[in-house]
Amino acid sequence: MSNITLTVEGMSCGHCVNAVEGAVGKLGASAKVDLAKKSVTIEYDESKTTVASLKEAIEDQGYDVV
Repeated sequence: MSNITLTVEGMSCGHCVNAVEGAVGKLGASAKVDLAKKSVTIEYDESKTTVASLKEAIEDQGYDVV
């Protein structure tokens, strides 16, 4: 398993947390959102998904990965 922490702009509430964690979860990864730090820490299996796919899933929810 690999870990990555992404900076994500636009998250501000519980709905945002659920949207991001749900989108990442659909790719077989697990996410922990920190609204105060504007970060998402993701644990994922490199054989099942890529960082690019994870970023795209978050951006598809309307947030900006910077």
